[in-house]
Amino acid sequence: MGAHRFRGPSDLHLHSERSDGTQSPADVMRAAREHGVRTAALTDHDTTAGWADAAAAARALQMTFMPGMEMSTRHHGRSVHLLAYLFDPEDAALRAEIDRVRSSRRDRARTMTDRIGRDYDLTWADVLAQTGEEATIGRPHIADALIAKEHVRDRTEAFAGILNPRREYYVALYSPDPVNAVRLVVGAGGVPIIAHPASRGGVPSDDVLAAMLEAGLAGFELDHRENHAEGVRHLARLVAERDLIVTGSSDYHGAGKPNLPGEHTTDDEMVQRIIERSSGTEPVYG
Repeated sequence: MGAHRFRGPSDLHLHSERSDGTQSPADVMRAAREHGVRTAALTDHDTTAGWADAAAAARALQMTFMPGMEMSTRHHGRSVHLLAYLFDPEDAALRAEIDRVRSSRRDRARTMTDRIGRDYDLTWADVLAQTGEEATIGRPHIADALIAKEHVRDRTEAFAGILNPRREYYVALYSPDPVNAVRLVVGAGGVPIIAHPASRGGVPSDDVLAAMLEAGLAGFELDHRENHAEGVRHLARLVAERDLIVTGSSDYHGAGKPNLPGEHTTDDEMVQRIIERSSGTEPVYG
């Protein structure tokens, strides 16, 4: 793949209202363009529902669109977020796992809303009113409903309080094992990269990283505002030893986070390596 040529700067981690962002896929592409980004990946959680709209907007804006997705995985209680690029969205095995996660997210959100509703004025209809078309429903939508009801000021307050895992309202989410998730992405012709691997959850253990790399993990998103320096240094040594791909991205969520498109970007060489390594689907060149 890669007969055409993409244009940088490249931001490979952005979210729309199809998961926990606040803008349509087309508006996400426009926001990226306005901030100087020329190649952008839409990586909504556990869904590809925004790909077509984002691709159409990218063509109109003369951008390159990199189809992607963010998968939530878990190993021994530790969350590992996996970015998947240029995979085949029709791959049966990957789709089955994504469908299972999406169903779990919706059931979990409904149960949490019911629990919160015992103590606060909040209903499932209030949460659904905060979701976009075909959205992957999650805790951010409950947070937005709590904001609309004036129970909290913003998502930060919601997650620190009512939605905190230590509170009685919390419900655990089904998440696939990260090694199996890597195998599924690779099996669908995609390129898996660990998102913000040195953030508040901590760097995955060396044993987990070794197993993920053996399964086909391609690299790490090292340039991200939530990564801490010590963890990045540790992973950078592994990158050098294994010649892995390094990405940099904003993790843009519209009004859902302060992150801005293009605040971190991915070098052209690394974008090209992702394209050349993939076999599931191609970038869309505008």
